[in-house]
Amino acid sequence: MELSDDAPIVTTPGVAPAGGTLAERLFHQLFEAILQGELAPGSKISEPLLAQKYSVSRGPLREALHRLQERHLITRSANHGSRVAEATPASLSELFKVREMLESLAAREAALNCTAEDLMTLQSMVDLHEARILGTAPERQTGLSSVDRDFHFLIAQRSNNPFLIRLLCHELYPLLRLYRSKYRNTDYRKRALLEHRRILGALEDKDPDMAEMMMRRHIAGARERRLETMGDDGSAQPKRRAKRADVQR
Repeated sequence: MELSDDAPIVTTPGVAPAGGTLAERLFHQLFEAILQGELAPGSKISEPLLAQKYSVSRGPLREALHRLQERHLITRSANHGSRVAEATPASLSELFKVREMLESLAAREAALNCTAEDLMTLQSMVDLHEARILGTAPERQTGLSSVDRDFHFLIAQRSNNPFLIRLLCHELYPLLRLYRSKYRNTDYRKRALLEHRRILGALEDKDPDMAEMMMRRHIAGARERRLETMGDDGSAQPKRRAKRADVQR
């Protein structure tokens, strides 16, 4: 069965903890605002406007912004102030190189740790992935990407390595949402499905070497496909996003 977008396998930074401090709650609100595109990539961060919008003082806001900077979701410079991070071909390439190394290790470990129930869950995700490509299952607005994300989340978790889980699920995967592809090329989607099936096959065979190799190839291929969808001008976001109003000072 598919894992809910609102309840992924591991707690993500975008899910605010109950009873957290004001700064923590604000961090999670801003985190989701960035990943949902409410704060557009490259837009200026205005502390006075954000403080007014969220009805908070500057202290908790600055603490939340500092945490977002640590997650590489905002950038600060002397000349341009604070801005929402903007995806570029260079940053995507660097991020996917790290992802390739970490996820291939996670797949290797998962091949040794996956239970029969885990494999059934992964199989159901792959089947749903295929059904959505064929149009025999309804797609949410971000349906296919949620299936893909859950597939990778479960493999990362089954590495049984807390450090690897934190790096992938809490730091790298949220950042990857800045690079959401809007390009709905059926051939690309079918290719990703085939690669998921190969990864699953290696996990079922409990073959760590094959699982590592299949995941490495999958992420390398995803990197190339994402780069192809970034536009002829090298922009990471569709041109129409440039028309969005900045959050001015």
